[in-house]
Amino acid sequence: ILALQLFLTSSLFAQKIDNTLSAKDVVNNAINAMGGKDFLLTIKTLYADISTEMDGRQVHWITKEMLPNKGAFQIVYNDRIVFHNWFDGKIGYEMVNGIKTKADPSEFKDKQFKKNIFNELDYLDSTLYKLELVGEEKLGPEVCYKIKATLTNGLVKIIYFSKETFYTLREDKVSGKEKDSFSTTLFSEFRKFGNLTYYTVMRFGEADNYQTGKIVSLMINENISEDDFR
Repeated sequence: ILALQLFLTSSLFAQKIDNTLSAKDVVNNAINAMGGKDFLLTIKTLYADISTEMDGRQVHWITKEMLPNKGAFQIVYNDRIVFHNWFDGKIGYEMVNGIKTKADPSEFKDKQFKKNIFNELDYLDSTLYKLELVGEEKLGPEVCYKIKATLTNGLVKIIYFSKETFYTLREDKVSGKEKDSFSTTLFSEFRKFGNLTYYTVMRFGEADNYQTGKIVSLMINENISEDDFR
């Protein structure tokens, strides 16, 4: 009976909602914590160099984002690009053996609905997302607001915002009922890059087998051009 009482108590705590804030209030506070809406809207491109390990080898992931929804991803090993794909705003491509080919459309299906580099700005757009504050939950020592964000194409995200800092600490994605449609990403070790407060460590995968990426360089409005998406 005691065990049942403890379980019910913890479950109620996890789902308790702070009615003083709405889902949009939480997201607005998160935007302020990042640097503020006006500042984020001045960011037209974002370049990140992320160090990680794949198959026992140290590699770098290079991500490039350009307003409104262009994006590129590269895996670099020993200063050589071993994988490259990108989205030009309408169509996704990849480079295979030096030959440009169209990528699987499913890889970029959510890109069609982006209007901003930062997801937090998109969450506030009611033509894109429906927001709901579904509860609170602890992540380690932090109590977080749980926000459910449903994209118009059916993608569902559960985003965990720290109640103390309003940083995004975790994001769960549910893209459908099919296998491998659920993914979790954890964010930590936030610091300032100029006026932007951003995570420097990301972890994703299974709880006992997370892959970790560490940002070694983050550039705002530099090192990216239209040629990166052609």
